[in-house]
Amino acid sequence: MNRRILVFAEKISLVPDLRSPARTCARSAPKFGQGEAGPHPPRPLSCDYAGRVTSATNPLPRASDLTDRTDLLALSGVRVWTPEGTVLLDGIDWQVRPGEHWALLGPNGAGKSTLLRIAGGLRHPSAGTVDVLGRRLGRVDVRTLWPLIGFVNPSLRPPPLDLAVEDVVLTGATGTIQPLWESYGPPERRRVARLLEVMGVDRLVGREFGTCSDGERGRVLIARALMPAPRLLLLDEPTAGLDMAGREDLLAALAQLAGEEPDLASVVVSHHLEDLPVTTDHALLLDGGRVVASGAADDVLTDDVVSRCFGIAVRIHRTGGRWTAVHPAEVPSR
Repeated sequence: MNRRILVFAEKISLVPDLRSPARTCARSAPKFGQGEAGPHPPRPLSCDYAGRVTSATNPLPRASDLTDRTDLLALSGVRVWTPEGTVLLDGIDWQVRPGEHWALLGPNGAGKSTLLRIAGGLRHPSAGTVDVLGRRLGRVDVRTLWPLIGFVNPSLRPPPLDLAVEDVVLTGATGTIQPLWESYGPPERRRVARLLEVMGVDRLVGREFGTCSDGERGRVLIARALMPAPRLLLLDEPTAGLDMAGREDLLAALAQLAGEEPDLASVVVSHHLEDLPVTTDHALLLDGGRVVASGAADDVLTDDVVSRCFGIAVRIHRTGGRWTAVHPAEVPSR
């Protein structure tokens, strides 16, 4: 059977070429909520997972028999360097367990995005060990892990701008840029509707992705990443470039997601404490590729630790579950 390469973001997978190119274009899409017409009937998944944002009945094969106590991520002595010898990460030890919500913080060039790519199975370490979802990088086909990891980076190649919002989310079920219409059935479409509702963008059904605001696109892409029912959600600066309203809508959606799925773990990369979801319970601070501090957020996000990490004296405040960092000179006297 002929095969063609389909690329989404930086993930590459081989899938059977079951269709002509014309079948992949947005114009061939059926109406949302209806079945596909034509000679290729939809192939529904083996179970209906539409009622949950993620599900223990994920129809995709699991990488391992994970339990509530299994580390979703386990890094030990991880080092990364470039061919020129520049060290990007040095001596990273880190564990992420189900239901934990981590903030990955640090100044520019600290190594945050590199560490997130390793966590997502998109890059291997130069030294040290990395276990993702119970499997050791270097000993597992990382393509088997990708469906269980939701990775969202606004800087990566976006989906086609002329796709309808619901069809963008639908492509998350197949990990492709263009929809594979013959692969989607009623369970997938019900799941799309549920995810759009959870992320607060269900009103966008029928709109082209390219007409949405940056904040709306960000929430649509997170919904897309959740389609395969991942165990781990990785977000690289999800609030970058958003105005205040867009940021608050996205953070509210992430808080609702955590309430809906208590076992889903997440890692949010940010430069600013103000951009962290209210559900943040752990933090890892990086500077110069090294861990400054790691652990429970209340123990790590302190005046001394944050000041040391960013190289500037700040005072940390927490109100209503949200964090802020303020320079002492800007704090009014009491």
